[in-house]
Amino acid sequence: MRKPARTFQDLIVWQKAHEFVLLVYKLTKLFPKEEIYNLTSQLRRSSISIPANIAEGFKKKAKADKVRYLNIAQGSVVNMREDDKV
Repeated sequence: MRKPARTFQDLIVWQKAHEFVLLVYKLTKLFPKEEIYNLTSQLRRSSISIPANIAEGFKKKAKADKVRYLNIAQGSVVNMREDDKV
């Protein structure tokens, strides 16, 4: 059985989200320069929002607060999927 997470960095979901951010930055470096303020910016902001909200929710005491931040992170994942359809 796994030990409880002591920090948000112990969470596997945060680790995966962080890896995703690094991948998004690596891939968006390959985008055309004219996309820097449009698609590149949106993809980067959405990807950063995922681990940031997981981390912020981790420290919240109330279950409702934790759920709220996880829902925001989930919304950023959905936003990333919608951007893929563009």
